[in-house]
Amino acid sequence: MSQLILALQWATDPAHWSGPTGIGVRLLEHLWYTLLGVGIAALIAVPIGLLVGHTRRGRGLAVAAAGAARALPTLGLVTLFGLLLGIGLLAPLIAFVVLAIPSLLAGAYSACEAVDPRTVDAARAQGMTELQILTRVELPLGMPLLITGLRSATLQVIATAMLAAYVGNGGLGRFIFLGLKTQDYPQMLGGSLLVIALAIAVEALLLGIQRLTAPRGLA
Repeated sequence: MSQLILALQWATDPAHWSGPTGIGVRLLEHLWYTLLGVGIAALIAVPIGLLVGHTRRGRGLAVAAAGAARALPTLGLVTLFGLLLGIGLLAPLIAFVVLAIPSLLAGAYSACEAVDPRTVDAARAQGMTELQILTRVELPLGMPLLITGLRSATLQVIATAMLAAYVGNGGLGRFIFLGLKTQDYPQMLGGSLLVIALAIAVEALLLGIQRLTAPRGLA
């Protein structure tokens, strides 16, 4: 309990929030890493997932690929890419993209599959093209499931973005690894609490977005 109190004191000390290595800067770095990782993963996974969900083809392959990606150890990936690519952001960023793809892929194809086939058939009967059906029918109705995938991917990347510090980058992981190295356990625990607080705040934000984007009849 005393360590937790010391960690809270460390995390709320205004002196630790200022400067180029303060909590404020590390927090922004952590958010930037998360945004990059999830954003790149979304550009890859969402179009593929929507195509799979709309056409109902390749679902088995998509599920297998997502499951295989989930089984990969993130720390192992960061270490491997760090050895191959050297110190920098590219190595952990690739690992974050790999980590985020399964949830985004699953959310995208589930968004299309969840739509009642009769609704899709009715849209086709009205002369809508396949692209119109996807963008005007399936995607709006399945948006909550797509956001669910985004929420899952974002929380996973936030939780593991601290590993960027493992190969010389910033983020809240700097406090964790520095605290471990110097046996400054209040700083180490304080960094962990900041990651948890950030994850909760982002989860609340995305949950609000999910509720706002839910079709009125399904809310």
